[in-house]
Amino acid sequence: MEELVVGIETGAKAIGAGMATIGVVGAGVGIGVVFAGLLMAMARNPYLEQRLVRYLFLGFALTEAMGLLAVMMAFLILYS
Repeated sequence: MEELVVGIETGAKAIGAGMATIGVVGAGVGIGVVFAGLLMAMARNPYLEQRLVRYLFLGFALTEAMGLLAVMMAFLILYS
């Protein structure tokens, strides 16, 4: 009976970690949206390039942080 409980716990951890990494997909989509917004804004007004690139780096960093938090949560689920 003890072996069955350990097997179920290991399987549940693997499933939970897999579900936690779904946030990485959202981060990838968000980064694509940020860069697409930059390209559209630069096509409309190329004179604001320096200002737009600053906003690009801010948006990229915040979006990437959400993906890293999702990966960190998956590791916490697996190894705790």
